[in-house]
Amino acid sequence: MTATFGVWLFAGSAAASALGGALGMASGIFIVPILIMSGVNLQSAVAASLVSVIACSCSSAVPFLTAGLVNIRIAIVLETATTLGALSGVLMAGIVPPSVLFVVFAAILLLSAWQMLVRRRESPAAPDDPGTNTWATRLGLHSAYPDQTLGRDVAYRVRRLPLGLALMYGAGLISALLGIGSGVLKIPAMDSALRLPIKVSSATSNFMIGVTAAASASAYFARGTIDPAVAGPVALGSVIGALIGTRVLMAVSGEWLRVLFVVVLIVMAGQMLLSAFGVRVGGHAA
Repeated sequence: MTATFGVWLFAGSAAASALGGALGMASGIFIVPILIMSGVNLQSAVAASLVSVIACSCSSAVPFLTAGLVNIRIAIVLETATTLGALSGVLMAGIVPPSVLFVVFAAILLLSAWQMLVRRRESPAAPDDPGTNTWATRLGLHSAYPDQTLGRDVAYRVRRLPLGLALMYGAGLISALLGIGSGVLKIPAMDSALRLPIKVSSATSNFMIGVTAAASASAYFARGTIDPAVAGPVALGSVIGALIGTRVLMAVSGEWLRVLFVVVLIVMAGQMLLSAFGVRVGGHAA
């Protein structure tokens, strides 16, 4: 590998992780296509992207936790449902045709984009809102976060936790069936079902994706699929990009972040529809 190629991997990974970190999504969604277009084979690209996701999640965890944007209790509760969904997806692999899965996933992405557009303004439930779920109260999931753009703390209450758990199970299921990161589905679920502020959804999702990626990366490491010459520049670029992404997320308004996420959802839905008809735009992402 030439020095120029290493610099290109570093720069591409930094840009992808900056976007992924700001949105709370796995950066592998963007890094895998970059690596494949650079001539890296699919398995090495996926393995390197998993390393990048771990690096991205770890480097952004401290700033997000320090800023009070991550709700650790919600992360633990939701990750349980996501893991169960992923295990179910592994057992169901090969039963449903991939083309059908791509169409279903594209429809879910478009529906999520529409729901997030409808809820353009962050409107957490009021303390006396009768719609607030008692499960969330008993588990102590309600919290607040400091919003730099508003210059004050914003309190929020978690709603419809059973629906959120069901959606997280579905996110893990589809993620395992298609081999993609579940962050793109976790954030709309937290936004629409749990009614979390978009910044809290993104930061909490970013905190969660590292756990799933670490489990998957261990399998690739055991098989010797991780190429240090590729994974090294990618991981380093991901760390730098993730730190940039955390600053972007904390500095921009929630409405702007929501619009950007909707754009990404629509683009990904288009890619899934192309894949359903056999047009390959990129590889699977972690």
